[in-house]
Amino acid sequence: MHGYSADKQAYLTRLRRVEGQIRGLQRMVEEDSYCIDVLTQVSAATRALQAVALGLLEDHVRHCVADAINSGGPEAEEKVKEASAAIARLVRS
Repeated sequence: MHGYSADKQAYLTRLRRVEGQIRGLQRMVEEDSYCIDVLTQVSAATRALQAVALGLLEDHVRHCVADAINSGGPEAEEKVKEASAAIARLVRS
C-alpha cells in the first residue's frame, strides 16, 4: 500500500484539473492568445503540479519513510536516501 492511497481520489481530481489546464493551454496557443496570458496559465499549471508533488512527498515521508525507520535496518537508510533524492529533484524543477 502506498502512502498516498488514502488520498488517491483527491490526487486524481487534482491531476484531472491540471490536465484540463494543459488542454486549455493548448487551445490558447492554437488560438494565438497573448503571450503573457499563456505564460500566466503555464505558471498556474506548474504550481498545481508542484502542489501535487509536495502532497505525494509528504505522504511518502509520513508513511513509507516512517514505516521503514520504525522497522530499522538497511531499508530505512534507503528510504531516507530515496526521499532526499526526490526532494532534490523537486527543488531543481
